[in-house]
Amino acid sequence: MIRTSFNDNWQVRPKTNPFAELSGQTVPYREVTLPHDAMIEQTRVPSEEGGAGAYFPGGVYEYRKIFFVPEEHRGQRVVIEFEGVYRDAAVFINGDYAGQRPYGYSLFRIDADRFLRFGQDNEIRVEARAHQDSRWYSGAGIYRDTWLLVGEVVRIIPDGVRITTPDIDAERAVVEVATTVVNDSIEIRTADLVTEISDAAGTVVAIGRSTVTVLPGESAIARQRLYVREPDLWSVADPALYTCDVTLAGLDSERVTFGIRSLRLDPVHGLRINGESVKLRGACVHHDNGVLGAATHARAEERRVRILKEAGFNAIRMSHHPMSKAMLEACDRLGMLVVDEAFDMWTSAKSPYDYSLSFPEWWERDVEAMLAKDYNHPSVIMYSIGNEIPETGTPSGAAWARKLAEKVRVLDGTRYVTNAINNMLAVMSELASLREQAAGINTLMADAGDMMNAVAVSDVVTERTAESYSVLDVAGMNYSDRRYALDHERFPDRIILGTETFPTRIDRNWALVQQYSTVIGDFTWTGWDYLGEVGIGRPQYGSTPTHVAPYPYLLAGCGDIDITGHRRPASYYREIVFGLRTRPYLAVWRPEHHGETFIGSPWAWSDTLPSWTWPGHEGAPITIEVYADAAEVEVLLNGRSLGRRPVDRFRAAFEATYEPGEVLAIAYRDGVESGRDVLRSAIGPVQLRAEDDRPVISATGGDLAHITLTLTDADGTLYTSADREVRLAVSGAGALIGFGSADPSTEERFDATERRTYDGRALAVVRPTGPGKIRLLASAPDCDPAEIIITVESPS
Repeated sequence: MIRTSFNDNWQVRPKTNPFAELSGQTVPYREVTLPHDAMIEQTRVPSEEGGAGAYFPGGVYEYRKIFFVPEEHRGQRVVIEFEGVYRDAAVFINGDYAGQRPYGYSLFRIDADRFLRFGQDNEIRVEARAHQDSRWYSGAGIYRDTWLLVGEVVRIIPDGVRITTPDIDAERAVVEVATTVVNDSIEIRTADLVTEISDAAGTVVAIGRSTVTVLPGESAIARQRLYVREPDLWSVADPALYTCDVTLAGLDSERVTFGIRSLRLDPVHGLRINGESVKLRGACVHHDNGVLGAATHARAEERRVRILKEAGFNAIRMSHHPMSKAMLEACDRLGMLVVDEAFDMWTSAKSPYDYSLSFPEWWERDVEAMLAKDYNHPSVIMYSIGNEIPETGTPSGAAWARKLAEKVRVLDGTRYVTNAINNMLAVMSELASLREQAAGINTLMADAGDMMNAVAVSDVVTERTAESYSVLDVAGMNYSDRRYALDHERFPDRIILGTETFPTRIDRNWALVQQYSTVIGDFTWTGWDYLGEVGIGRPQYGSTPTHVAPYPYLLAGCGDIDITGHRRPASYYREIVFGLRTRPYLAVWRPEHHGETFIGSPWAWSDTLPSWTWPGHEGAPITIEVYADAAEVEVLLNGRSLGRRPVDRFRAAFEATYEPGEVLAIAYRDGVESGRDVLRSAIGPVQLRAEDDRPVISATGGDLAHITLTLTDADGTLYTSADREVRLAVSGAGALIGFGSADPSTEERFDATERRTYDGRALAVVRPTGPGKIRLLASAPDCDPAEIIITVESPS
């Protein structure tokens, strides 16, 4: 089918009461371009959505688009594809109900031709609602791409080309291409099918030809075996991709990108890709794009994957819903492994109006949609059927787990099945008796990690979760690292994945991953900070921590990387623990809290910055942290040694009195210097700088320009303590679609043109509107303006 973008010329408004419309009290529509997050434009208030949804109010949103359908489409099949509408989407064409989809993360299609008026304008209207239905910020509306598909009555169905590589060696790879052809005519149809496989250079490396006959009103699968000589294998280090072009002579064609790679799994070698054992250095990631809200732009997804990989991750667990097509494609290109997850709930609700209300009726269709989307992506190695499902500790829940796991295996037997089980939640009904049985467990309430682990290793958990784990290929465990050694002895064939772990425990967890062949990886919560679940990772001081932060908190505050894409100190610590960084890393505790008791949650990293610029704290005590894979570390302040300290758990701490200048950390191994890191104080006038991620972007394909705004001195040293308002003006061939900082608690909006920096930084995102030049002019008090010119090119 011919696929064209359906993103332009939409209108959106909050849906009003129909009786209000009769009285003329309507809310006008506003022109928008998809993808679009209607919720991010709403004013945040302390609302019933609460901190889970970042205090954005829920609502019902109505999208409308007028589009012309030419007369020549009569007799053809016209389909409208939605990659994601949050949530409870209802679609109407020319006033008639055309279809719906309760789940907010599934790709779905609407057969539109029966509702269309050919040779005329047509109207499509989409309603979406979000209200107390998520444990994190979900956004609302048509937040992913939409497409118009037009094809003949005899055609290849969407997602109808499925590729497997069942037999691979150095000489050749068997590539099996299964193409589903449908015949909506009233006669038998026969057509020639030609399949060509090309390598990355565009050279055709294999050709298959066959004939396919399809009965009227039915479909048929044409299966071809092709042979690629001396195949380039897809891997994290070398993500080689091939292109498969399938042509149904005179009727239809389809192009698919795929990779050739093998997967093996056993308790001795763990996970093997192309015969090599791989430990998953994993990041859990929510779907929002920070300053863009939930809107899914291809370039924003690719940027996230690239930054995560540069930070040392080799795998992403999409939490807790199916990954976007754009991010899957980025993972394929960049070499990032994927655990794609289906649901955050089954039949037990976690929010008053969540997907559990629709799960019994819709789960199969939503699993089918996820696997159809993922099938040809070599980056996908595993499917997760759920996250922290309370039912997994019950016989009924185990039966549901078996249903889901077997459904996945029927649809795709080439990947592995896991389930991210929180062992404590699986036995919630037993917690009271467990407290009585386990000495001291009441005192563990102060540390959620210790409490979850104490429960996880109980006999009750072992018994109650046995069947739920038995239906899986990989036992996913959330916050249950104390089971790794236990299960290695009790269940020697149980292969374990830490599907969700605390960032503060990565050193111990990674040691366990390396120690046990049955433990194949660790996924931290989280790799990238996100909107909602506000404040779970925020620094806290005092005696009693609280879980959810009050309004106007906005962010969870627990990502290795903040919402603007800037790496936080925890990211460099993790890189050192992974063995990927030899240099030490300097981080400094914010001096205003020196001497106070830090009581952050297990998701909260130390309250540090890589900065030695603390005006107003001259002569005050300050704490310096050094992260290093070394035996000892020496710190020098303005050339004076503060001594050497042994490194414990990859870190050492030094007390000092703050004075501007330079701090130098030198790491030693076996008495020999192994690396150094330095921080310098910013001096002189504050300068505003603007830096683009790429000077040239494309006018199409979901491309964006990301511009980082920083406050620095003349040498480029960041002024972390000189925040001020930055105002933007964008002109030319682009529009500003997001502007913000990593400030965890603010009432500022992401759709404004003025925003205060946070720790000296802010991020602007610009979408091209056509070929030409985009000019961004930034200004701030007491700073010279900064200008960036972005070139927007037409696709070649």
